Amino acid sequence: MKTACLIANGDLRTSANQKCEAAQAAMEKQIVAAFKKQGVSVKRAHSFDKTKGHGFIDSQKYGMKIFETIPADAPLIVAEAVWQYSHHVLHGLATHKGPILTIANWSGTWPGLVGMLNLNGSLTKAGVKYTSLWSEDFTDEYFLKGLRNWIEKGKVKHDTSHARPLKKVKIPGPAEKAGVKFAKEFLRKKAIMGVFDEGCMGMFNAIIPDELLHPTGVFKERLSQSSLYAKMLTVKDEEARAVYDWLLKKGMKFQIGTNEETDLTEAQVLGQCKMYIAAVRIADEFGCATIGIQYQQGLKDLAPASDLVEGLLNNVDRPPVFHEETGKELFKGEALPHFNEVDECAGLDGLVTYRLWRELGYSPENTLHDLRWGRHYKGNGVDDYVWVFLISGAAPPAHFIGGYEGTTSERQPSMYFRLGGGTVKGISKPGYIVWSRVYVADGVLKFDTGLGEVVELPAEETQDRWNLTTPQWPIMHAVLPGISRDQMMARHKSNHIQVVYAPDKSGARRGLFAKAAAMRELGLEVAICGTV
Repeated sequence: MKTACLIANGDLRTSANQKCEAAQAAMEKQIVAAFKKQGVSVKRAHSFDKTKGHGFIDSQKYGMKIFETIPADAPLIVAEAVWQYSHHVLHGLATHKGPILTIANWSGTWPGLVGMLNLNGSLTKAGVKYTSLWSEDFTDEYFLKGLRNWIEKGKVKHDTSHARPLKKVKIPGPAEKAGVKFAKEFLRKKAIMGVFDEGCMGMFNAIIPDELLHPTGVFKERLSQSSLYAKMLTVKDEEARAVYDWLLKKGMKFQIGTNEETDLTEAQVLGQCKMYIAAVRIADEFGCATIGIQYQQGLKDLAPASDLVEGLLNNVDRPPVFHEETGKELFKGEALPHFNEVDECAGLDGLVTYRLWRELGYSPENTLHDLRWGRHYKGNGVDDYVWVFLISGAAPPAHFIGGYEGTTSERQPSMYFRLGGGTVKGISKPGYIVWSRVYVADGVLKFDTGLGEVVELPAEETQDRWNLTTPQWPIMHAVLPGISRDQMMARHKSNHIQVVYAPDKSGARRGLFAKAAAMRELGLEVAICGTV
């Protein structure tokens, strides 16, 4: 290998690309230098656009134009220091004949590693061969060794020994029996997954083909976000006000201001309350057991962010919603599991988790997070690699220290959410969790799962982690026993990770194996990850 091409896939939103341009340029400079030391020159396949103010591929249309100029057999680098829409480049990568290397920075501030994990999941689903590397400064030996292997062999082998097929793991009999019994009943009753527009932000990996989903007993009801918006227009002002008042009485705090451009305003919150009511009513109308709202396309131009809605839906204790005509309370005493960014893999996982945890007698609230970033922490009784699990606001208050009283709502960053809207922000309480991910690979549904522990960090460490990522969003400090940072990155096929609490360590282990058995019974290929 003497030369390699480099592309930088980006966001659809110009503001996000502009903000991340400097970090991308700095990272590319480091990557080029690393290749140069190995005797390989790197040529960028597209240039900086002065009019747009960035050098990212920002649409599928532009991506196709760029790939016309890239030799089909060229070694190709996809370098990411930004959130990216995978479909911008998936077409070209799916037909590329040369070796492909996805590279991400290791940073909480510049979400390249999150974007790369989404692209990797999409490539895996599409059956495209690729290699991945990641680094803080692109000079560490782990990165350099991998780089040399890719240059010499066109691939890198990472250690994924932490993941073991379920058939090689002994499942406790009672947990297996509970899981199998649950799955058979789940299949008998079936369930409807409400999908408010598919394919959020180019997440090809987050779409489960119908022929793979149906054998699990779940069937999609394809809904439109325009219908959700239309339903919002029928919600009365006093109904929205009642939801807001309910949250205030619970002790939830809203950082209200007056500037619509920069602050969270009461009008934005009331708009979100209308969306919440509308979503519950549509779910009832169509018989949905779980729903997912895309928001980032279409709805973002009409309404404030959906995250307050999503966090409330995922909580069993939530503001009551009543049928417009009969006055009956809808889904009384139940959460309505919501899968953020209409990630159907998380939707299937979340619904199974919710119902199984109910059967086990556990608190069933669960959510996805972004596998955002992490670093080692020593102190406060902790000496381990602590991940930052962070999502834009869909986490339920039941997960937070203090519940609703420990929950605040802050304005979503205008870079991503032009019309504002509040988050559901809190610090996840210490305890034991089961984490998981449903994904598509080799044409089948697969399921990775393991145990985790949420630890409590000092306030200053928590704030520093928030400042380095997105301080408006809910955070979870997670330790994954028996799994290193690099093992997790090498194996995980998504930017998302599903989490649910268990009452204690033994309860988490019981839940883990019951769920693994249930997923196997539903037809998924299961792997147990880390120390269990």
